[in-house]
Amino acid sequence: MFNRIRRLRQVAAIASISSLVAGCGVLSSDSTEEQGPIHVGTTAPPSTLDPAASWDSSWELFRNIYQTLLSYPSGATAPEPDAADNCRFTDTSNMKYQCELREGLTFSDGHTLDAKAVKYSIDRIRKINVNGGPAGLLGSLERVQVLNDREIVFHLNKADATFPFVLATPAMSIVDPEEYPADKLREGGSIVGSGPYTMSEYDEAKAELVKNDSYKGLAERKNSAVTIHYYKDSPTMVGALRDKKLDVAFRGLAADDIVDIQADDDDELQLIEGSGTEINYLVFNPKDPMAGKSAVRKAVAQVVDRPAIAHKVYKDTVEPLYSMVPKGLTGHTTGFFDDYGDPSTSKARKILTEAGITTPVKLNLWYTSDRYGSATKAEFEELKSQLDGSGLFEITLKSRPWKDYVTGYQKGEYPVFGRGWFPDFPDADNFIAPFVGKQNALGTPYVTPRITEDLLPNSRAQSDRANVVKDFEDAQAILVDDARLLPLWQGRQYVAASTEVSGAERALDPSTIMMMGELYRKTSW
Repeated sequence: MFNRIRRLRQVAAIASISSLVAGCGVLSSDSTEEQGPIHVGTTAPPSTLDPAASWDSSWELFRNIYQTLLSYPSGATAPEPDAADNCRFTDTSNMKYQCELREGLTFSDGHTLDAKAVKYSIDRIRKINVNGGPAGLLGSLERVQVLNDREIVFHLNKADATFPFVLATPAMSIVDPEEYPADKLREGGSIVGSGPYTMSEYDEAKAELVKNDSYKGLAERKNSAVTIHYYKDSPTMVGALRDKKLDVAFRGLAADDIVDIQADDDDELQLIEGSGTEINYLVFNPKDPMAGKSAVRKAVAQVVDRPAIAHKVYKDTVEPLYSMVPKGLTGHTTGFFDDYGDPSTSKARKILTEAGITTPVKLNLWYTSDRYGSATKAEFEELKSQLDGSGLFEITLKSRPWKDYVTGYQKGEYPVFGRGWFPDFPDADNFIAPFVGKQNALGTPYVTPRITEDLLPNSRAQSDRANVVKDFEDAQAILVDDARLLPLWQGRQYVAASTEVSGAERALDPSTIMMMGELYRKTSW
């Protein structure tokens, strides 16, 4: 009677998994509120509860508790009005964007959500200006103008066809001006929002969400409550799923666990797979005596064996990536393969010798011990093995838990460090713009005027994104030549779930953020 889903067909990389058909998941669409909350597991806890501080997977929680002007209905790849009733560019140059709010919006504490609250929320992001925070997304915003209680206009300082996508990110969550200080981050473990759910309880182990009855927006809620559980590693999380302590496990599933579930004949679990745009990469600190040398970075790029990482560490649940823009998006290239080809110690040695650099080059490689899944340690051990094995490098591995890790790279403490990236929105712009400029998501300035002052502005003036291919190809050629960012692999998306639960195949938006309201228990077979 139960049909376990071993592997679903691939979908277009920019589409959410919502287009996948999940076997027995189509048998019923009824929710079963009386059976208690849906329990979801992840290894990516939020680093903050304040949207003004977050440019990371804290957005998973934000999407379900806060509200944005625009959001993504299930299955969509373009944002649509959520807190807004309608939004549009009011000029032909993509420099004036106007929204009208829905009538009668309120925060979970009963306070009115109006145009002034929207302006307040956006302005405080820029005023607080957290290093590595979401203010970097608002580089094209000149000012915010309130017309009346429901209408607001965003005046841009340059054409930016991607601005609606920015407003749809959870970074632009609308907060209550009476609860969130204008000039500093909010403290404490509670949230005041206007999203699909309210948070009834929160600690380091879990977040308990209950349906927000006053919510007015486009999100569907097929359950009355969700509890998100935060785990340190994938085996513990999958163990909880097998023990029926979880209904769904997502984000942080290790390759071994994915392979085991795929091979398992357990009719009580399903594995939903779809193409994804998650990427993993290395960042080189230009202020470090060795990582700041172009020849050192290029030698590392010449030695790193991406297929070995994908196969040996991730059991082919990821694929090698040779550009910062992943496969499936307009503007993807294979620049690093074109310039460096297959791994070669002899070519790397020549690069270092010609630059007069004595070997072995000593480098510290940093990774986070609890953010991207338990395979991260094995990935960096493989990188160390490859680099040390060349005889050209002497690598020391170091790690920290995520919260401390973020503080460290924002202070510029790491010569080379690993990062993962889930897109803010499905456009090549979002795989280049966040990492360049004086202020970026890495907290590591990367001044590159040709990209920030020419190529990105040119591309953002184009509403038809098919016309921006050349701009992104040129931008990536610069990234390859600098080798400040070294792409390693592109991930697929996996959700493991009980066969008693449906909706996981529709729950991921284009940024692979889980919309918890899509999950429900089956009531008929």
